[in-house]
Amino acid sequence: MSRSTVVVVNPASANGRTGKRWPELAVALRARLGEDFEALFTEAAGQGTALTRDALKAGAKHILSVGGDGTHNEVVNGFFADGKSLAPDAMLSVVPTGTGGDLRRSIGLPLEATEAIEHAGQRPVPVDIGRLTCLSPDGAEVDKYFINISSFGVSGLVVDAVNHTTKALGGKASFLIGTVRGTLRYKKKRVRITLDPGAANEQTLVLRLYNGVIANARFFGGGMKVAPGAMMNDGRFDVVVMGDLSLLTLMAKTGSVYRGEHLSVDGIDLYHAREVRAEPAEPGEEVLIDMDGEQPGRLPARWRLMPGALRLCVGPGAEAVEAADG
Repeated sequence: MSRSTVVVVNPASANGRTGKRWPELAVALRARLGEDFEALFTEAAGQGTALTRDALKAGAKHILSVGGDGTHNEVVNGFFADGKSLAPDAMLSVVPTGTGGDLRRSIGLPLEATEAIEHAGQRPVPVDIGRLTCLSPDGAEVDKYFINISSFGVSGLVVDAVNHTTKALGGKASFLIGTVRGTLRYKKKRVRITLDPGAANEQTLVLRLYNGVIANARFFGGGMKVAPGAMMNDGRFDVVVMGDLSLLTLMAKTGSVYRGEHLSVDGIDLYHAREVRAEPAEPGEEVLIDMDGEQPGRLPARWRLMPGALRLCVGPGAEAVEAADG
């Protein structure tokens, strides 16, 4: 593998529709990039990380991720190891074809994949990356990276359920149904959250939690604008804490989360931090984590910001990226 441009494709994304559309997408990619690119196809979960890492080590300077938010997360993880970038000069372009489509909303890309391809390689901007350390389901330590949003509480339960369905209804419907089901099933847990531990502005919260959101970008859950003011290159996370809200409030305010109008609701608070730690406040409680639409593990966990760690190609007018058109 020696091509400078490598396309990592998840043919199974969007319930297999990405694989069926590949001939059409390949034509659009050739029109945009020319013939000088290598297409690599994932065949198993996690393979996008290995393919990306191998491509970067072989000298690739431009990686394109074709798939859903989970695929993009795998590719982002291929750029990093041990908290460091493997190729600081390389750039990432995103071609969204999956279920949720949350990342593309924050970076100004069209819904249609062939239209998004027109922006490949354009407007590379250094964006922040989140680093998550948590426990896997079997108790082993997990060290991963995310570009969009990580969260814990009901969202960890929701994403686990959604990822075990066909997602045939599409992103918004699949996640909305999953959210309603998860809300009805979820028992709020007491957690301890520490913002910027060890810093002069350290703050600790202990509360019964519905959901805690560590946001680098703005959307999760198939279009919920959970962090409406988050910027991907401002050097801090937006931390949205949804506390001991009643079931009636949760159901009544679901629409406001899609519109980004929920931060004024009593029991929902916004903080900013470069590092966040969270753990169950009571022994034996399991609190699941979501990370870019995948379920990597459970609390205790630590989230750290890596400022300007990845060159990401964005669409025109990307609202979550400062000076995207500069």
